[in-house]
Amino acid sequence: MNKLHNDLANCIRFLSIDAVQKANSGHPGMPMGMADVATVLFKNFLRFNPKNPNWLNRDRFVLSAGHGSMLLYSLLYLTGYKSISLSSIKKFRKLNSICAGHPEYHSKTGIETTTGPLGQGIANAVGFAVAEEILKKKLGKEIINHKTYVLAGDGCLMEGISHEAMSLAGHLKLKNLVMLFDNNSISIDGPTSLAVSDNFKKRFESYGWEYILINGHNEKEIFKALKKVQNAKKPTVISCKTKIGYGSPNKSGKSSSHGSPLGLDEIKLVRNALNWNYKPFEIPNKILNEWKKIGKKGQKLENNWNKIYKKKKVIINNLLKNNFTKILKTEKQKTIKELKCLATRKSSELTLNALTSVSNNLIGGSADLAGSNNTKTKHHKIVKPGDFNSDYIHYGVREHAMSGIMNGLALHSNFIPYGGTFLIFSDYCKPSIRLSALMEQRVIYVMTHDSIGLGEDGPTHQPIEQLSGLRSIPNLNVFRPADRMETIECWEHALKSSKTPSVLSLTRQNLDPIRIKYSKINKCSFGAYEILRTNKKIDLTILASGSEVNLAIETSHKLAKDKIYSKVISMPSQDLFDLQPNSYKQKIINETKIKISIEAASTDCWKKYVGDNGLTFGIDTFGKSAPYKEIYKHFGLTAANITNKSKKLVRKKI
Repeated sequence: MNKLHNDLANCIRFLSIDAVQKANSGHPGMPMGMADVATVLFKNFLRFNPKNPNWLNRDRFVLSAGHGSMLLYSLLYLTGYKSISLSSIKKFRKLNSICAGHPEYHSKTGIETTTGPLGQGIANAVGFAVAEEILKKKLGKEIINHKTYVLAGDGCLMEGISHEAMSLAGHLKLKNLVMLFDNNSISIDGPTSLAVSDNFKKRFESYGWEYILINGHNEKEIFKALKKVQNAKKPTVISCKTKIGYGSPNKSGKSSSHGSPLGLDEIKLVRNALNWNYKPFEIPNKILNEWKKIGKKGQKLENNWNKIYKKKKVIINNLLKNNFTKILKTEKQKTIKELKCLATRKSSELTLNALTSVSNNLIGGSADLAGSNNTKTKHHKIVKPGDFNSDYIHYGVREHAMSGIMNGLALHSNFIPYGGTFLIFSDYCKPSIRLSALMEQRVIYVMTHDSIGLGEDGPTHQPIEQLSGLRSIPNLNVFRPADRMETIECWEHALKSSKTPSVLSLTRQNLDPIRIKYSKINKCSFGAYEILRTNKKIDLTILASGSEVNLAIETSHKLAKDKIYSKVISMPSQDLFDLQPNSYKQKIINETKIKISIEAASTDCWKKYVGDNGLTFGIDTFGKSAPYKEIYKHFGLTAANITNKSKKLVRKKI
């Protein structure tokens, strides 16, 4: 191994060691072990330009083993990214430092995605690779021809999402995807043999991946493997046998180097062992300049690329343009003319049919439920192995991977991914949904069969607490539309929300229209609005969402016959309503002292609106298996029951 390579790799090792020691927390072992692999990759193969971190045709480098974040920060600093300075590395894990404990996505920084929950980066990388293949078909291989490299550890590969994502990647033959497996056989608890005895070669080959085993500290073997994958015919795992904490006399190859500072005494020994005679955070100019040269290579690559790109810029801009407003306006007008009784999953399908009738950047999909989620339209073309002239992905029964892959699709360029499953299975998607929100990505989750209204499939498939759980996630818009008009408006808001993911919670059962007049205004964007009023002066406010708005309207009319007057508020999105000015919220909520809510799900998220004097009609136990109307009756979600209890409440308070 030549001295220059050693010096370059040691820059990564010691920046990582010193930053973790100064922060008194962190994970030095992985950066120390994978420094050789990362050095060869960045020096000889990775296409990137620190002067333009968002260059469209750059290779993507994803650190799925996000606990080793100092590896990434060191590489970005050394190669010349403005986003990471030596000062920010010294503030590793400090408040508001870009060098957070785990990588956090920021545009134009070189940090491609937020990782840390193990395995997520693998799914993101699959999304990046799919996006590259689709974009290559749209724009041509002279414009798009890059790779995605994902660094994953033993822990990433234990997580179930890795199995789901890698299986789909192998099926699709994503030859532009390379995994660098830090095969150090150590986890937090000790050797991985405590919990794992997988035959990695057989596992990865069974997915349809190429498998290459190398010594992760041998520069020539690393180079040879990376050279080979440049012409791969399928996704490739390069299994890098490494020593965690490489260079540490007492802690290398041990779990003690995984997630704790090495300690000052051990760091002195590492410096001696690796012949690194420099102070903490000191990088000699000669070596730093070599790293800067590596970074500058990308400027020439992008300049050559730009000559081709500029000739096709107009065509490319047209292909990347999204113009949904006009289409959705037409759909709203059509809805008023037709006024059909429809399930909101069907209303969503009609909306998608209109949206996908023209070329745009929507990438659809479903976790083996396309016919139930109604996410696939007659205009879609299916993504198939080796065929990416398409815009719809059959994810298979892989809800978690689907969500992580959609994050990658959204992060890659200008794609707007949406994917379907049942609302109950949002539990399988939750870690990735949370990351969509954290990264401010426009990812749309189409979740149907949203209540006990799905009927006979029973409590295993009837969501109860899921809506409350999703509503608790910051920066996530959860929509539960009540008819076709609201469904269109919820889709419109989701498509316009460039920094917020959305969940569309949709019914299986048919619903009567609640909106019979056209409005230019997107009323759902307010989160809640008045849909019915039985008198100028009212005694009661009835709040409801989705399928229960029809029930609220029926209840309101029944109460009016007994001269108890009310208004019905459709609340398709609590998240958006909570963002409205206080004056609007007061108008909606506090016109009456007495309020009730109706939603066929957990009641806890309605209590903040109803208050101590009101009633929440919902379900705080598991559901039942029966025809849905019988289940609604069983749980007291009928106009007769709600009317009777509301009458008693109002008369008691008068």
